[in-house]
Amino acid sequence: MKEVYDFLKEAETYYLATAEGDQPRVRPFGTVDIFENRLYIQTGKAKPVAKQMAANPKVEISAMDKQGRWIRVAGEVVEDNRVEAKKHMLDAYPQLRNRYSETDDNTQVLYLKNVTATIEAFGRDKKVITF
Repeated sequence: MKEVYDFLKEAETYYLATAEGDQPRVRPFGTVDIFENRLYIQTGKAKPVAKQMAANPKVEISAMDKQGRWIRVAGEVVEDNRVEAKKHMLDAYPQLRNRYSETDDNTQVLYLKNVTATIEAFGRDKKVITF
């Protein structure tokens, strides 16, 4: 899991794919955190992406690093409503505190479960990580 976290942190921006009915939706994200040995992402409950993940928790994440490697992360998200989890994420991204708070009704943190992550690059063997 740490290798997946490190890859996404280094990439800075990753792309989260969800489904809305039969239409795929992809958008850039930047928040990733490890809390209590789980990989977390963050969004706002008012956003369409939160509603999409509530309707279908299966997501995929993709990013590319500066060495030309890419990662694909497939898994399911689980919302964690605990203040401690939200605070941990917001402490890692203090610039979000002007829009989010661990005690508001909008901040949403979700951890990934049943994850299969694949790191690849042209001409190199792929690496598969599960957690």
